[in-house]
Amino acid sequence: MALGRSRTNKVLAGVIGGIAEQTGISANILRILFVILLFPTGFFPLGLAYIIAAFVLPKR
Repeated sequence: MALGRSRTNKVLAGVIGGIAEQTGISANILRILFVILLFPTGFFPLGLAYIIAAFVLPKR
C-alpha cells in the first residue's frame, strides 16, 4: 500500500497519521517525536518536509 495522508487519524493535514498507519507505530508517538525533532532543527527541514508532504501526498 502506498503512503498517503490519513482521513481519520489527523490533527493538521493527516501526514503523520498516514505514516503511522503505514508503519504500524502509534500516531501519538510519531507526533511527539516530530515535535521533539522540530525544534533542534530550527523548524526548516522538518517543517518544510511536512508542508510539502501535505500538498503532495494523496488522501487515502
